[in-house]
Amino acid sequence: MTHTEARHIRRVVILANKNKSEAETFVRDIARYLETKGIPNDIILTVDADQSISIHRETDLAICLGGDGTVLSCARLLHPYGIPMLAVNLGTFGFITEVCKDEWREAFEQYVAGKASISRRLMVRVSVLRDGKRIFLAHGLNEMTIAASGIAKMVSLDLFIDGTNAGKIRSDGIIVATPTGSTAYSLAAGGPILDVDLDALIINPVCPFTLSNRPLVIGGEGAVRIVVREGQKTNISMTVDGQVFCPLQDGDEVAIEKARSKALLVMSPKRNYYEVIRDKLNWSGGMHA
Repeated sequence: MTHTEARHIRRVVILANKNKSEAETFVRDIARYLETKGIPNDIILTVDADQSISIHRETDLAICLGGDGTVLSCARLLHPYGIPMLAVNLGTFGFITEVCKDEWREAFEQYVAGKASISRRLMVRVSVLRDGKRIFLAHGLNEMTIAASGIAKMVSLDLFIDGTNAGKIRSDGIIVATPTGSTAYSLAAGGPILDVDLDALIINPVCPFTLSNRPLVIGGEGAVRIVVREGQKTNISMTVDGQVFCPLQDGDEVAIEKARSKALLVMSPKRNYYEVIRDKLNWSGGMHA
């Protein structure tokens, strides 16, 4: 449903990928535009996965500049604050960054006028327990992945869903993905594409030894627990959104559940989710690799 009431923006934070060559120039252009509107702004150049930031209490909107990877970082930084993100791709457009760099001003003005909706994206909360103690906690917008971190070898895991033993998984790894992450690594591993507004999680074994181990979609309230079985023949690691890393040991328990807060993304006035996946995946009816 489209929002129709005009929004009052007290303050904006601009977050940009400092490794993008044009980011700093673009940031200055946006800051100057906001100043002409009388909107105070703060600038944060960031790409560090473990960075922490301080947000002014009057901030009503974040403008994130980069690619989909930048948005993943910004989602982890911003979700505790409940601040909507206007994600601007400095290339063309991505699966998450639907707004191109030459469309940002129109998108901003549509949002302020109440003509652009907010997509509330489910995030995952991932924790690792070792000998009964939590040693790791992170949030992710796309997915959690467990895989061999050494020479490619099979990993052996026990999977539990809502406390029920769902079986032993022998595979190259396992992905637990959100609807947003359904078009990322999980898709490459043969998983389904989900509507981003669904309250659901995908459990996707990567190249399973048992071919009957197929991707499984569960409700968003489901609790997933994965136990690293004893006697692994390779080192194992876990990543969140491909950006946050945690090495695992035999006996470790990884708990994945829906996060209490969501990533809030301002929707593009130019295209919707299905137009994005149609164009990115070349759903034209022709022959494409």
